[in-house]
Amino acid sequence: MPFLEVSSLSTRYAVPNGAIHAVENVSFTIERGESIGIAGESACGKSTLGLSIMRTVQGGQAVSGKIVLDGESILEVPENDFDQKYRWKQISMVFQGAMNSLDPVYTIKQQFSDILRQHGGSAPIDVMIWALKSVGLDASVLPKYPHELSGGMKQRVVIAMAILLKPKLIIADEPTTALDVLVQSQILNLFKSLKKQGVSLILISHDLATLSEVCEKIGIMYGGKMIEFGMLQEVIERPKHPYTKALLQSIPKLSSNEKPRYIKGNPPDLLNPKPGCRFFQRCPEAMEKCKSDPASTKTESGYVQCFLYE
Repeated sequence: MPFLEVSSLSTRYAVPNGAIHAVENVSFTIERGESIGIAGESACGKSTLGLSIMRTVQGGQAVSGKIVLDGESILEVPENDFDQKYRWKQISMVFQGAMNSLDPVYTIKQQFSDILRQHGGSAPIDVMIWALKSVGLDASVLPKYPHELSGGMKQRVVIAMAILLKPKLIIADEPTTALDVLVQSQILNLFKSLKKQGVSLILISHDLATLSEVCEKIGIMYGGKMIEFGMLQEVIERPKHPYTKALLQSIPKLSSNEKPRYIKGNPPDLLNPKPGCRFFQRCPEAMEKCKSDPASTKTESGYVQCFLYE
């Protein structure tokens, strides 16, 4: 049995004139100690997928599907029980723009203490020091306020907060955004170290190069759907879905004189999504049958949702 299994998950945001179909029928699995990357353009549902697993979707909720963590279906667990048993203890999340989420009027020690007391009942100093050392910092950070730390240090503090209770699964949403190249490298090396300790990772990013540094598997999202999933090397070197191919062609390559190509058109409207393949209006290989929903077709290591591979 996989450590994490997400099956046919759909999440909606309630709006006055309907609902935004942010995540639609997404399925994938993770083994213990494995890492997967979730890639795609902005507003494709990547962050909502992570929030759905963490059960912290503001203004929305998972309306169908299953999330099974270590053999237990967690969507049915009452909120109070989920908060006490799973959130931060079994699953933690590094939110997008996390370095700006630190409270400016509390020291790092006070913020660590809040998490430990809320979920652990006590706040031992040795646990705080262990978490900081795990991200390459020391105890001198504890009495400081967020404004006294650099951007890279704040990002590592937030990751330290995520591992305080030694969770088995960490979801990281754009963890290297707005960081310089050196700090990005330090953060990625930290994730590699966590993997060696048996921690499973979901790394959400629009940057395929970042994902290729850490992840064994990758899922490509478009219009709220996971349109391709498989081993990273297979998806990068032998992409199946036309959107995956277009996404890779849009990345500049140092080893080639070939110019990057942009994807014409606009992403689909998730408030009123049309039936069929979400990429239909922009796809160079679209067929009449693409106006209906394609089923998942098995590939070498995963699946693709495209009629080209029926």
